Amino acid sequence: MIIGTAGHIDHGKTTLVRALTGINTDTLKDEQQRGITISLGYAYQPLDNGLTLGFVDVPGHEGLIHTMVAGASGINYAMLVVAADDGVMPQTLEHIAILSLLGLSRGCVVITRQELAQPEQLARTRQQLTLALADTFLAQAPQFITDSLSGAGIASLKTFLQQQASAQQAISDAGLFRLAIDRAFTLSGQGTVVTGTVHSGTFNLDDKQAGLRLMPANIPVRVRSLHAQNKPDTQSRAGQRCAFNLANISKDAINRGNWLADERCFTPSQRLDVQLQLVSSSPVLGTWTPLHVHIGASHLMAHLVPLESGTVQAGKPVLAQLVFEHPLCALPGDRFIIRNAQARQTLGGGRILDANGPDRKRRSAVRLAWLNSVADYLDRGDLSRLLQQAPYGMDHLHLQRLMQKDPSHTTLPEQIVRLTPASNKHLPVVIHQEIWQSLLSRIEAMMEQAHQRYPDEPGIDAARLRRMTDTAMPLSLWHCALQALTEQQRLALKGAWYHLPGHKVSLSEQELALAEQIMALSYQGQYDPPWVRDMAATLDVPEQVIRQLGRKLVREGRLYQIQPDLLYHHQHVEQLAYLIRQYPSNQGVKAAELRDKLGLGRKRTLQILEFFQRIGYSRRLKDRHVIRPDNMLFTNTLDIGNVSGSFGK
Repeated sequence: MIIGTAGHIDHGKTTLVRALTGINTDTLKDEQQRGITISLGYAYQPLDNGLTLGFVDVPGHEGLIHTMVAGASGINYAMLVVAADDGVMPQTLEHIAILSLLGLSRGCVVITRQELAQPEQLARTRQQLTLALADTFLAQAPQFITDSLSGAGIASLKTFLQQQASAQQAISDAGLFRLAIDRAFTLSGQGTVVTGTVHSGTFNLDDKQAGLRLMPANIPVRVRSLHAQNKPDTQSRAGQRCAFNLANISKDAINRGNWLADERCFTPSQRLDVQLQLVSSSPVLGTWTPLHVHIGASHLMAHLVPLESGTVQAGKPVLAQLVFEHPLCALPGDRFIIRNAQARQTLGGGRILDANGPDRKRRSAVRLAWLNSVADYLDRGDLSRLLQQAPYGMDHLHLQRLMQKDPSHTTLPEQIVRLTPASNKHLPVVIHQEIWQSLLSRIEAMMEQAHQRYPDEPGIDAARLRRMTDTAMPLSLWHCALQALTEQQRLALKGAWYHLPGHKVSLSEQELALAEQIMALSYQGQYDPPWVRDMAATLDVPEQVIRQLGRKLVREGRLYQIQPDLLYHHQHVEQLAYLIRQYPSNQGVKAAELRDKLGLGRKRTLQILEFFQRIGYSRRLKDRHVIRPDNMLFTNTLDIGNVSGSFGK
């Protein structure tokens, strides 16, 4: 359990931690000389049950609120410290507000310096606390009266904190790993070390597949060793304070507020859509108000854009966007604090709803409905209600960032459909059943309109159909939709063309006769068929007529265009694809090897290989042509007609 101190300057926070743990968290020379905490301090206390209490000691000076927030952002338990002889002071109130805005729900109150206070001073302090803590999460919190120098009350406080740690529910570590960096330094003989609190997930030093990055710079890092809760370890998990020894990176490249995170965790952004709550003492904030923003361990400048009206006032939470000068990283549900432009007053705080907000249409009704549904999900966890506002569903990565657990291992409500694309290039998608069925019906309707408009065409290729239906639809969802429609036989696929099952292209008797002649000439030519001009001369037909009819045969998958005006019979393309696949997959084939195998000239062999590259069947690797392992083409020679080239472009 990580315990964070809070309270006014010189109220005995550091002395209290030293009395509880025996550790002086003021490690800087200036701190020890002046008796004032300037930077974050850390102490640890091993317990008999194997757990470790971690203490984060924060400064109480009003000019160091940014440091206080950096330390408080990762704690599990708050310990508010108030001196008996001074009572509640300005930073006491500000720290209480910050702890509440950060979403903390557990804590205790410690009244220090008992022996310096008269009985009436102590009574006044307790009365002040009752008023200050009303309507906060500390209203019913236990209070302890202590004196750190004499040791009065320390034993009972220590026992209580140990009991709280033992009773605390295990913190879930199911999300993607991320550690908020609050310190970076160099150790002689060790190199760069970063420390911070793990906000989610688990990292195993022995897992060679685990890739961590310094974010938002997106720099890959390698971990030499790590300490968890001040002990050498091979694993760090959510809720722990950890230190990572990093290789091949200078501490000068690292700033407080950076993240050490799983490479899938973040997409850096300059816009955060948030749910914002102002404190009662805050003035009204208008559009583009400059603010100091504290998220995790970071402290950044941003401008405010209210989303529901022109201003933000104290009262109920409202939707807003924070626009930053530089990219940063966050996840939905993360808490933040805002202070005024002079960094002298805490104005409010809230939680992030979308860490990658748009710069256009951010106030649209659809957008606001989505943000409200995210807020509702964070409160209730109702995935079905959330996805009712997601017209394209959510892929697994974005859903994992929101849920903080792997959707693959999550049982979904019956109204939710999980879609798995055939290609491993696209992520699984979850979508509401009603939206999914509406989407499929919309594609069918668009196909019917296309057949009515272009009755002589065999169908529409996937890319063109997407442009006609919805260009904004994510590719993962689009491929799942086409896959589902063909599996349900609501669409058919011939060559590269999708069409309704009952649709057929009708050729005139004259076209049918000419098509058979074209097919015959192409087949007879095998791997060296005649050009269009040669076919036109042989059949005594204008070249343009051959091209127009050839275009239809290409779209039907009966012919393939290797080069403009060069048409191969589909059976021979099947044979060529099969032949290339026979070479070792990691070596491929050289043009000279295929030339000798086919008995063709070098130019024609290169034209064939370039055709297979163009359609995505193979790729060039130096002087060899290698089959793409992720291609879905020519997987067996019976379905070879699923690909065709474009004709006459």
